[in-house]
Amino acid sequence: MAYEVTATRKRPQVFEKLVGQEFVVSTIENAIESGRIAHAYLFSGPRGVGKTSSARLLAKALNCEKGPTAHPCGVCDSCREITSGSSVDVIEIDGASNTSVNDIRVIKDEVLFPPQSSRYKIYIIDEVHMLSNSAFNALLKTIEEPPEYIIFIFATTELQKVPATIRSRCQQFHFQLIGLNDIKKCLCEACQEMNIQADEDALFWIAKEAAGSMRDAYTLFDQVASFSGSHITLAGIKDKLGLVGSDQIASIISSSIKGNRKGALETLDSILAKGVSVDQCLRDFSEFFRSLLFIKEGVDSEELLNIRAGDVPPEIISALTTAQCEAALRYVMNIYREVRYSISPRFELELFVSRLSSLPFLTSPEELVARLEALKSDIAQGKATVVKEVRTVSLPSSPDTREKEKESRPFDESPSDGKKTETDNGQQMDAGFDTPAPAVDVMHGTPASPSMYSEEEYDEAENEEDSIGDEIEGSYPAAEYNPPAEKNEKAPQDYMSKLEAMTDAANGSDVFGLGSCFAEIYDIRIENGDMVLVTASGYTHKFLNENISEVRQIIKDVTGFSGHVSAILQAKPQERHNPLLDKVAKAFRGQIITLNQ
Repeated sequence: MAYEVTATRKRPQVFEKLVGQEFVVSTIENAIESGRIAHAYLFSGPRGVGKTSSARLLAKALNCEKGPTAHPCGVCDSCREITSGSSVDVIEIDGASNTSVNDIRVIKDEVLFPPQSSRYKIYIIDEVHMLSNSAFNALLKTIEEPPEYIIFIFATTELQKVPATIRSRCQQFHFQLIGLNDIKKCLCEACQEMNIQADEDALFWIAKEAAGSMRDAYTLFDQVASFSGSHITLAGIKDKLGLVGSDQIASIISSSIKGNRKGALETLDSILAKGVSVDQCLRDFSEFFRSLLFIKEGVDSEELLNIRAGDVPPEIISALTTAQCEAALRYVMNIYREVRYSISPRFELELFVSRLSSLPFLTSPEELVARLEALKSDIAQGKATVVKEVRTVSLPSSPDTREKEKESRPFDESPSDGKKTETDNGQQMDAGFDTPAPAVDVMHGTPASPSMYSEEEYDEAENEEDSIGDEIEGSYPAAEYNPPAEKNEKAPQDYMSKLEAMTDAANGSDVFGLGSCFAEIYDIRIENGDMVLVTASGYTHKFLNENISEVRQIIKDVTGFSGHVSAILQAKPQERHNPLLDKVAKAFRGQIITLNQ
């Protein structure tokens, strides 16, 4: 016998062999067994899912010598003729090549004659949506009231192109895509029948490429079996068909997110050198990021992922967030749309791979806003503080002071043999010198980071100690380096005189708008040793209290006050009555907070 392709050889001959269409099978079988046979059927759905096969099975079930039966024998003359396509009472018409109204007139003339040897005369019109509007209109009356021995079975892949007048006269059955596992099972059966050994990952790839079409799966299987011999492997498929494997895509992404752009680009070059097109690479990248996005969302079904979960390295899953996967997928799809107009599609692909290295640092606007809100909440609750940089000057201690410090710190013993020793912070010093005194913040008198001197630098700094002290005294007001206890005893008017300096310091702070709030303060009071900032603006009062930590630090830097600070809302005294403002406030249902004097 001549060679028969797998799609034809494996065409189902009974309803039980129809894969993935349980609803269609159960409905038709129940209708036949109960005798509720319609005069017109409309089968719709994607390509290669069994529409034409179901039409032939229905014709065989209706014309079987033991029928009508849901389980035709397959051995009687009628069943064998329908299977071979030679039955004179089952007429198959290609709707794509018989589209005119004249073709429909022929059918209208033929339906007047009863079947020759069968129970029903059945017309199977494939791709019925290709008929013209005139042909559809000519067919309306015939399919609405045909002779009792006439049955129409229509099949189409584009149901929306069939007029509603036709659809309303037919029983409609929509065929679904076949699941990946069902296709794999059928491919395994075909391998056993042909004595071919096939790896599971190879069959998975064939089933995935079929995209739910059993005919496509069988066609691709025949092609793969032709060059694979008796053993089908995924490596052989990739090598012969020039495909990009998920392992290669994962290798490029893994190298990129680790910052190894060179390795990623070299892997891409090796893929393109095998003849793989740029479009195919982009499609594989988009499929990989789609699967990665689904995995990040907790999806583990291989049918939905279109990839085996083990093909995605865990390091990639943990390195990227959902938002980053979405951004990468969106970028790939944009490049695929734009690459046809590019001066060099390969350059576009290489640029995309190069930019993948910055993917782990990508942050969506939503995440950025959420982080800022969390940081603002932490600062308001005192969980986080904003530290201002303070410039310091390191001053060496006098000999008397060094002796006192040495006595007070007996553990800070140093050998006197002139060798270098190492301090706690890892710096080296001459063994004959004591540890220098910590640097002093000349603004506040607080210790700063220690600074080490050589012997010559130490003597020079010691000789200039007095001049440095004089310079500090001449450069800064006494209030800024006096002890805090003395500063807290100042009168409120002394602090009011420095309000402008505090406003300038607030303008330079990290809190936006704090300077304008300081400008709204019209009085500063000292009550029970605490500082009270008085303002007539409700917004200013709320803002100052929300950022009280920063406010306290600014006041301490400028005035030296280190006590408790708070803000209160209070209208300015001796405000003049303004009838015009009263009318405005009444018109807008508002409240007058303060009046300019």
